[in-house]
Amino acid sequence: MLVRGPVIRDDRLMTAEVLQLPDDPIVAPVLEIVRAEESVSIANHSIRSYLFARLLARDEGLIVAERTLFAACVLHDIGLTARGNGDQRFEVDGADAADAILAPLGVPAAERALIWEAIALHTSGGIAERRGPLAFLTRSGVGIDFGRGSTVISEEQAIAIHTAYPRLAMANSLVDAVVEQARGNPAKAAPYTFAGDLLREREAGAATGIERAAAAGRWGG
Repeated sequence: MLVRGPVIRDDRLMTAEVLQLPDDPIVAPVLEIVRAEESVSIANHSIRSYLFARLLARDEGLIVAERTLFAACVLHDIGLTARGNGDQRFEVDGADAADAILAPLGVPAAERALIWEAIALHTSGGIAERRGPLAFLTRSGVGIDFGRGSTVISEEQAIAIHTAYPRLAMANSLVDAVVEQARGNPAKAAPYTFAGDLLREREAGAATGIERAAAAGRWGG
């Protein structure tokens, strides 16, 4: 069940603080890892996903801890790094990697379990939305960065976020990373999985559906 609080729709207030990150000790080390180990394009996507998810939470009055939302969104693609590249789907490898990053930073096990679930389910439409506010917002923040449901973001907010964290052909970079892993280890791209579909589309020689959708969306690729 999604627990809602007061809805905040003051665009001036939200624009002033749109780039604000949580005031928490985990923020600096998490950002350092993401920026060092992900491409700039994917790192920017991960941070934008958090900022969009945070604005969506305020627009809908959803209650979720800022630190928890930050960790789930900013680490949601850590499975596409050398650190996170195991033998499972990248979403699950990423959830495991995020847990391993957050444990020594003092994040409690119960909070890490929620983050694990949100990351593991972030490509699972129809499931993430049913697993509470964190999983819903993580998937939705990622979706907004692909242009889905972006009407909750004002033009001022969008300009501020994209100026601070440019897109840099994000959709292409993300698909490249997923496909590279899948080609190196077919176990990561089982049929009917997100990675499996991207690999099949790429090997057919055309742009993937997610790249086409992003290019045609509000932000472009």
